[in-house]
Amino acid sequence: MGNIKEQIDKEIVDARNACEISGPNSKECAAAWDAVEELQAEASHQKQEKPKTNFQQYCDDNPDAAECRLYDD
Repeated sequence: MGNIKEQIDKEIVDARNACEISGPNSKECAAAWDAVEELQAEASHQKQEKPKTNFQQYCDDNPDAAECRLYDD
């Protein structure tokens, strides 16, 4: 999660620079802020913890069960 936070911070700096150089109503400025928003959305999705399925919970409780064994090919 720290890596995406660093990317967001870098993209914010880049977006501010793009807007300063190209103007706040430029396509470059809008695209730069879109990139920031996409990274923020990804960070939000990564924060959401997916609930375990019943099978995953079973395997956590019974790691030696035949159904939960993993085999190398």
